[in-house]
Amino acid sequence: MGINTERDIEANLQIGPTDQGMVRLFIEAPGTEIPMDFDPEEAEEIAEEIRAAAQAARAVKG
Repeated sequence: MGINTERDIEANLQIGPTDQGMVRLFIEAPGTEIPMDFDPEEAEEIAEEIRAAAQAARAVKG
């Protein structure tokens, strides 16, 4: 499975700060919960990667 492999799975994504000063991405799908914590600097890097991917996706759509 890779980034271009489509799956028919529904999942919820929640993003927010924790009481420990971390940024949490919480992914919930049937039978699975994945909490992923990042320090604020890492979260900003991830946000930059998401923005870059969105820009690249727009270029593909034309």
